[in-house]
Amino acid sequence: MSEVMHNAPQEFWSPPAVHPEAESPTLAGACERCGSEFMVGARFCYVCGAAREHDTGASHSDVGAKILQSLTVLEFHNIQAWLGLPTASLVAFVIGLGCVVAAILVGVFYSIQTLADFQAIQLWRIEWLLAALVAFVAGILLKHTAK
Repeated sequence: MSEVMHNAPQEFWSPPAVHPEAESPTLAGACERCGSEFMVGARFCYVCGAAREHDTGASHSDVGAKILQSLTVLEFHNIQAWLGLPTASLVAFVIGLGCVVAAILVGVFYSIQTLADFQAIQLWRIEWLLAALVAFVAGILLKHTAK
């Protein structure tokens, strides 16, 4: 809106007055089919649905897409197929692994200075390991065996 004249008299229902020498620049992110401007990060036009032409330069979204493509090993369905577990068992297994990691990290984050600190840390480790045990047992019980 920098081409709009400042303090130009106009009615509230009429469009703003524009300098006559101001030309409308071509939009770099405009759809070739309908001419509407693409939304930030959009791959398709929101008006006509045409695919956006990608330029050769690597943008932030392209880098993000490449990172996501390289992390396909962490996709939930690939892990599920690799382990051969149903969804409920896999969720319980992941929760159990998280509890085991938390039990290990309790000793890293908390230091032992007195006997009471030692007992508290051991109690927290026991609680995390019991939670992991419950999650693993739940995962075993939720696994359906093929007959």
